[in-house]
Amino acid sequence: MDRLYAQESLDSDEIVYLLDRLDEESRRRLHTLAHQKRVAYYGTVVYLRGLIEFSNICKQNCMYCGIRSANKTVSRYRLQPDEILECCREGYDLGYRTFVLQSGEDDWYTTDKLARLIADIKRRYPDIAVTLSIGERDDETYTRLFEAGADRYLLRHETASRRLYQALHPTMTFENRRDRLLALKTIGYQVGAGFMVGLPGQTHEDLAEDLLYLKELNPDMIGIGPFLPHQATPLKDEPAGTLEASLDMIALARLFVPNALIPATTAMGTVHPYGRELALKAGANVVMPNLSPLSVRPKYTLYNNKICTGDESAQCRFCLEQRIEGAGFHVDMGRGDSLNWLSSPPARQGDL
Repeated sequence: MDRLYAQESLDSDEIVYLLDRLDEESRRRLHTLAHQKRVAYYGTVVYLRGLIEFSNICKQNCMYCGIRSANKTVSRYRLQPDEILECCREGYDLGYRTFVLQSGEDDWYTTDKLARLIADIKRRYPDIAVTLSIGERDDETYTRLFEAGADRYLLRHETASRRLYQALHPTMTFENRRDRLLALKTIGYQVGAGFMVGLPGQTHEDLAEDLLYLKELNPDMIGIGPFLPHQATPLKDEPAGTLEASLDMIALARLFVPNALIPATTAMGTVHPYGRELALKAGANVVMPNLSPLSVRPKYTLYNNKICTGDESAQCRFCLEQRIEGAGFHVDMGRGDSLNWLSSPPARQGDL
């Protein structure tokens, strides 16, 4: 662990050796080192992003996801552009300077509609960042949305194991997922990848591959959380990923990619009442309160028992702020760009 802290890398065998031997004492040491690395790079700041889950309609059929296309029991919804703009207005008034627009892969939202929406948001709020999390699109779409003003794109690689990826994503391919991440980087987005911990059949060797893939990709953001089953999926009876293993992988991701922004996810708060605070103490430095209308929040259920579906946006923000400060950190409501991006921000077409 000390060598990992100093060199920010290990090989696959060393990662597996470490994971095989973690006990309470070494786990505590790992989390402490990750916290120290996070403080060295980002201090004790926690960045807040306003999350807007604008559609739970999805054409893909991922085996673990509650909004998969084969789930006929979910109540589908789609926010219209003016409703999304109203969420942004409310969020801006609450102090947010990053909006995360997240949805299933909903083709009703064409490139033209998305580009107009993003341009409208940036025109109204020029000092904010727009993050997209809308799945796999082609190069032309990614480019046009970037030129319209989108700053960041979250596209979890889900698992670096080809075997697991193919088993869990019957409508998608392992190669295309990686290709899309590279395309986003080439265009100039701040790019987010990430994976689930505790997937059925996942091994320590698979998790080592996740960390090595992140080291190679060097993303700006890394989303990690436990696998949590949903009652309307083929994996409904599988055991959930654990808090401990998820914290370990957050800590290791911080040590492997210290420049990255790492969220303490809602899934971490779902698996344990203080899961997000524990994630912050293990190297995470972002929290994403929900700005979606209360009427639709319970419908965006990727997994069972999702938290924070009933809090007003203002309540959600101030509750989280108190919890973050109680854990020994302080909130920053600014854009919170990644250190990689701040060192060399890309030029957009409009800047040339």
